[in-house]
Amino acid sequence: MNMTRYNIGIVVSEFNYDITSMMLERAKAHAEFLDVNVTKVVHVPGVFDIPLAVKMLVKDNAIDGVVTLGCVVEGETEHDQIVIQNAARKVTDLSVEFMKPVALGITGPGMTRLQAEDRIENAKNAMEACVKMLKRLY
Repeated sequence: MNMTRYNIGIVVSEFNYDITSMMLERAKAHAEFLDVNVTKVVHVPGVFDIPLAVKMLVKDNAIDGVVTLGCVVEGETEHDQIVIQNAARKVTDLSVEFMKPVALGITGPGMTRLQAEDRIENAKNAMEACVKMLKRLY
């Protein structure tokens, strides 16, 4: 049995912070339940800004994995599609490049605010995915 206590970083978007702040609380509570440390939380302006903070965290030898949290609500244009597709692709690239799990806890695109509120609990899934990857790979 692996007895390592993993150190997790979280990057959370401030855009739609009424929702993402609750996502952050759920992720932190689930980390405690999973017996892992949340050693650093980085707040960024929006989901599009998440990859730079992820890169900073994955380069840190004291961080074993990263959880990304954000909420992309559909607007009148396809901006939500562009934001999440680019952010998701880049965090995936960083995970592979730095050989550390980076879990996607960004909800959207194409969702309403009500749907976003219903998906707050998905933050727990992202924390779970990050920890499962650490246990399975290392």
